[in-house]
Amino acid sequence: MSYSVVYQDVGLKNYKETWACQEEIFRKLLAAKSGYVDDGLNNAEGIPGHLIFVEHPHVYTLGKSGSESNLLLDLIQLKAKDAEFFRTDRGGDITYHGPGQIVGYPLFDLGKMGLGLREYISGLEESIILTMDTLGLKGERLGGATGVWLDVHETGRTRKICAIGVKASRYITMHGFAFNVNTDLSYFNYINPCGFTDKGVTSLELELGDKQDVGKIKLLIRNNLRKVFDLKFTYQDGKEMGD
Repeated sequence: MSYSVVYQDVGLKNYKETWACQEEIFRKLLAAKSGYVDDGLNNAEGIPGHLIFVEHPHVYTLGKSGSESNLLLDLIQLKAKDAEFFRTDRGGDITYHGPGQIVGYPLFDLGKMGLGLREYISGLEESIILTMDTLGLKGERLGGATGVWLDVHETGRTRKICAIGVKASRYITMHGFAFNVNTDLSYFNYINPCGFTDKGVTSLELELGDKQDVGKIKLLIRNNLRKVFDLKFTYQDGKEMGD
């Protein structure tokens, strides 16, 4: 049976505000799993998952296992770059979010979906790999690292196009993936992305030679997430979305 998910594209929104939105949904899903109901809901099985698509203004985020030494700017330099910095509770090290990058925050109940965490992360990677395949690019996994990469077997050419960092509690997920579409890659020069010092980053625009239609890419990713995870997307009022 398909897993029902409310889909929201919130456009350009700052990181802190979006994180707070995630946490609110996360708490509701956890409460439902514990048998506690609020907001007038009386059927925990009827509480859907959520998928939020967003672009953030310039921001660096550090995972709970990461090191601040991988941020190569001080606070004054961050302000000069119109960038913010946040420590987060997701997995992974440091990454950058900014305009032209599609950030996806799935808030799913993996228990209802019959998935373990590793299988879930692999599914996120597969959804991006399928999206890239449609565009004529070969996305790959890299042993010992999450995310989607290109040229993983070519020393000195391996580069990341999609970062993944998630949090899960009682099989409820939050945080997610960041896919570089028309991203200003110069902002990655000020970090060791995901803690790596010997691998580069790239974007669809750089690989394909032209600015990409972000709306089209969002639709491709959403449809691939639907296929990979057997999702049924709905509006806030519960009505099912078309393709």
